[in-house]
Amino acid sequence: MLDARKIRVLIVEDSALMRQLLTAIFQDDPAFEIVGTASDPFIARQKIKDLRPDVLTLDVEMPRMDGITFLEKLMRLHPMPVVMISSLTQRNTDATLRALELGAVDFVSKPADNMRDHFGELADEIRTKVRMAATARVCAVVERPAPVVSAASSKAVPLRARHPMDARMIAIGASAGGTQAIMAILRQLPANMPGIAIVQHMPPKFTALFAEHLNRSCALDVREATDGEKLCPGMARVAPGGRQMALVRDSGGYVLRVYDGPAVNLHRPSVDVLLHSVAQIAGAQAMGALLTGMGSDGAQGLKAMHATGALTVAQDEASSVIFGMPDQAIKLGAAREILALERIAARIKQWSL
Repeated sequence: MLDARKIRVLIVEDSALMRQLLTAIFQDDPAFEIVGTASDPFIARQKIKDLRPDVLTLDVEMPRMDGITFLEKLMRLHPMPVVMISSLTQRNTDATLRALELGAVDFVSKPADNMRDHFGELADEIRTKVRMAATARVCAVVERPAPVVSAASSKAVPLRARHPMDARMIAIGASAGGTQAIMAILRQLPANMPGIAIVQHMPPKFTALFAEHLNRSCALDVREATDGEKLCPGMARVAPGGRQMALVRDSGGYVLRVYDGPAVNLHRPSVDVLLHSVAQIAGAQAMGALLTGMGSDGAQGLKAMHATGALTVAQDEASSVIFGMPDQAIKLGAAREILALERIAARIKQWSL
C-alpha cells in the first residue's frame, strides 16, 4: 500500500452492473478508496486530471473509444498503474496481451455470464492486483521495431546441426510486468541461442497467444510448450497456463515435461517448479533469470540453481515493474548478478558464447 493512506482507485467500465460490483469489492476493504467511476475513456480522461487516482481499472470494450486505444494514449502522455478487467473472449485475450505490452501492470478475466454468482470468486484477485499495481514502477513504453525475420531466416533451419549447444539451456521466470520484460529480452537474442524455457504467470489461453506474439517479433522459434518436447537450440518454450512445466533429460538431450500438477506458491505454472528441475537436470550448464513479479515464486528455485554453479541473474529494482520476486531471490543470496532489464539480453548472449 502507498504509505499509510488508502489506495485511490478510478473504475473505468461501461457496464453499470460491473461498476457497481467493482465498487462493492473495493468498499469491502478499508485499504481502498473509490475516487470515481467513468463509463467511457473521455469521462475517464477528465477524472484522471481532476481526481489523480493511484490506480485505474480499465475495461477493453467501451463506447466512443476502446480501452486499448485509451491505454496507448494514457501511457504515452500520463503513465500510471492500470489493471485491465475484461471478459475472457478470443478478441479480448488478444487485446489484453496488447495492453500488457503497452504497460498495463496486470489483468483480471471477468466471467462471461452469471456475473453476480461468480464475481465474488475474483474479489480477492482484483484487490490483490490493484494493491500490487499501486506499488508498481510505471513509465512511458517506447515501442521498438521488431527484428526482421526473413523467410530464409534461421527459424527454418535446424539449429541442432549448426550449433551443438545442447548441454546449455536458459530458464526465465516472471510475473507482473513480465510480458514486457520477456519481450524486451527475447527480441534482442539471435536464433542460435541455447534452448530457453519460460514461465510467465498467466492463465490458460493467454500463454499460447503470448508465445505467438513473441514468435512474430523474435528470431527465436517461440511456442507454447508441449509435454515430451525436446528443448533444442534456437527454441524458446512458454509453460502453458494452468499446468506445471519441468526439465527432464533423455538420451537425446533436454526434454520438457508439462503436466497437471498442484499449484506451487499459488501458481500453476510455477517458476520454482521449473528452476528446481533445471538445477537438478542441467546444473552448472544452465543460466537462470528471475524477472519482475509479485511474491516470491522462483526465489528458492534460483537459489537451488546458484548452489549448482549455474549463472543466476535477478532483475534490479529500478527496472522492475514489481520488485517482489527478484527482491526475494536477492535476499536469499540466490542471484550471482543483479542487472537492469536492458542488460540481461547482452549477458545471456555473453554467457552463451
